[in-house]
Amino acid sequence: MAYEINGKTIETTDNGYLVNLEEWSEDLAKAIAENEGITLSDKAWEIINYLRDEYFNNNANQPNERHMVKHFKGVWSDLPKVDAKTLYEHFPMGPAKQAGKIAGLPETKRKGGY
Repeated sequence: MAYEINGKTIETTDNGYLVNLEEWSEDLAKAIAENEGITLSDKAWEIINYLRDEYFNNNANQPNERHMVKHFKGVWSDLPKVDAKTLYEHFPMGPAKQAGKIAGLPETKRKGGY
């Protein structure tokens, strides 16, 4: 599969993950999200940016859902409750994997939950 973004062809693996992580852009993220049936809210972008930051600035760390919940409990003080369900509202096919795909990260082979 490939995406046409701003006149450039971006190649993906058979599962839709980027072949070259350096080709990621917000426009590409929007195209991948559209293909996944996802509308990117502000909170969805926060998840994407968190995953990218963890990967590129923390030794290629790809947090699982448990760690994502722990992080966002401290960040999203405007919500009454932050749990895995909150993350699934933004990425119904799995916040760790689906958000990671949209964030342009490599496919993780582990389970995403607790």
